[in-house]
Amino acid sequence: MSKLKKLNIKNYISENETTFNIELTYENFGKPLGQSPIVLVNHALTGNSSVAGDSGWWNSIIGKDKLIDTNDFTVIAFNFPGNGYDGFLIKNYEDLILRDIARIFIEGLNKLNIKKLFAVIGGSIGGGLVWEMAAVCPDLAENYIPIASDWKSSDWLLANTRLQKQILYNSSQPVHDARMHAMLCYRSPLSFQKKFGRSKDSDVFNVESWLLHHGEKLQDRFQLQAYKLMNHLLSTIDITNNGKLRFQDIISKINGNIYIVSVDSDLFFTDYQNRETFYKACRVKENIFFKTIKSVHGHDAFLIEFDQLNLLLSQIFNKKSISLLRNQY
Repeated sequence: MSKLKKLNIKNYISENETTFNIELTYENFGKPLGQSPIVLVNHALTGNSSVAGDSGWWNSIIGKDKLIDTNDFTVIAFNFPGNGYDGFLIKNYEDLILRDIARIFIEGLNKLNIKKLFAVIGGSIGGGLVWEMAAVCPDLAENYIPIASDWKSSDWLLANTRLQKQILYNSSQPVHDARMHAMLCYRSPLSFQKKFGRSKDSDVFNVESWLLHHGEKLQDRFQLQAYKLMNHLLSTIDITNNGKLRFQDIISKINGNIYIVSVDSDLFFTDYQNRETFYKACRVKENIFFKTIKSVHGHDAFLIEFDQLNLLLSQIFNKKSISLLRNQY
C-alpha cells in the first residue's frame, strides 16, 4: 500500500487572482522517482490518489504485470486539492477553475523535480484535466490520454452540473440525492434495461434500490464541501479560457501524442462531442488518435470495460516504448 505524501503550494494565485495556500497530496506506485518513465493519473469526480494496490480504484489496469506495469513505470496520482480524501477542504472553491488545478499539479511536479512525463491519463473530469494540463504546459508529456471527457464543458454538462448544484444546496440529503441523479448520467438506459429489466424486490423496483444504495454509499465516504468543489470544477473545463484563446492554436502547440478515448454510449461526454473534437484537432495536428470503448454501460465504461482499455492502450504502454526510454534514466 502506498503512503499519502504532501507538498505545500504556498501563495498560489488563481486565475481570478485569489491567493491560496494549497496542501497537495499524492501517492506513488511502482519504481522510485528518477529510475523509470513516469505516468501521472488524474482521478475522477469522487475518486482519489489510490489508483493501484488492493483497494485501488483503477487496479485492473495499474499494477504489476498490468497495462500500466508498475514493474516498469513510476505512477503518480495527486488528489484534487479540496477533495477531502486527505482531510483538506476549500471553502471558497468557486475562486478556482480546472485550469488552476492543472497549474497546481504542474507546480507539484516541479517540486518533485519532474520535468517530463511519459503519459498523463485520466477519465471524466480527470480527462478534462489532461486537456487543461496539455494546454498549460504543451511539452509536459509524450502522451496525453483523456478518456470519457473533452476539452470543454458542453451545454449538456453545464445543465447537469447546475442541477447538481441545486441539489447540493437545497436537499436535506445533498450528497445522497446528488449522487442518485449523477448515476443517471454515468450509466445508460440500455445498461439499466439489461441490468434490471423492470425486476422488483417486494414492492420496490431494483433500479430504485440500486440508486438509493449508491446515494447512501457516497454519503458515507464523501464530504459535501468536496462534492460542491468537484461539481463546480466539472463545469469549468475550457482550454480556450472562455474563448480568449483559439482551440487550433492551443492544439498545434502540443508536441506529444494525444489519444482521445471515447465511450460510444456516454451521455455525459458524448461520442459525437469527442469525434467533433478529434476532427477539429486533426486540421492542425497529425499525431492525434481516436479510440472508442464500445459498451452499454455509458460514461462509467472506463471503470468497467478493462479488457477494452487494455487493448486500446496497449500500443502506448508496451515494452518497446519503455525500452527506448530507459536510457534516459
